[in-house]
Amino acid sequence: MIPVLIQAGGRGTRLRPFTTVLPKPLMPIGELPVIEIVLRQLKRAGFREINISISYLGHLLQAVIGDGGRYGLDVGYITEEKPLGTIGPFRRLPRPDGPVMVMNGDLLTDLDYTRLVAHHRSSGAALTIGSYCCKVPVSLGVLDLGPGDEITGFREKPTLDYWASMGVYVLEPEVWDLVPENQPFGFDRLMEVVLSGSIRANVFRFDGIWLDIGRPEDYQEAAEVFERERGRLLPDEETEALPGPIELGRTHPLPRVA
Repeated sequence: MIPVLIQAGGRGTRLRPFTTVLPKPLMPIGELPVIEIVLRQLKRAGFREINISISYLGHLLQAVIGDGGRYGLDVGYITEEKPLGTIGPFRRLPRPDGPVMVMNGDLLTDLDYTRLVAHHRSSGAALTIGSYCCKVPVSLGVLDLGPGDEITGFREKPTLDYWASMGVYVLEPEVWDLVPENQPFGFDRLMEVVLSGSIRANVFRFDGIWLDIGRPEDYQEAAEVFERERGRLLPDEETEALPGPIELGRTHPLPRVA
């Protein structure tokens, strides 16, 4: 299976005061830090090589997760000396010889990562973006307007659909070539490159569970969804010999740091 880069360097400012003492990926969902749920899912899906980009309170992530051996994973770390955005840390890896999956470290999802990778390989695209259909209810009567401000349609309290990035991507080496070295480079900049026609990109449409924990209300919802759907998010938990939950006060071996 291809290598994975987990983005875990953000400050999580919208979750303060909790993130003044914990990096966001260590925020607990149930009794498990969200990044542990991600790591267990990746292990189950067949991934083994994991890199984690760290910055703010990164030493806590290193101390807690260690070298990944307790999960049967090989975990290394990339330190961001300055914030590099959502795609910039990808350039801190050695130039890959094949695809790499890059993802945020604060997601609660039952996305089938193996299907995402297979879809990417079969598409021939240089970039595949996991995409989720968000539904936004509008509590107003909406007017459709044509030329000369003519009313051409009306919708009473419609629900609008849009496809959003899930924060999970599969990228080929040619994308690595386009990312500037040691400079901030976010997903918005990457989309500018995509829309300029520089690389071919497509989406993998997903309609399962997907939440990030960026805001207090999202965090609360994620906790409720995990309690209700735990068997779906960690289906092998009762039968697989998985390690116990991370102990936040326990130090694990520290692996390589770039």
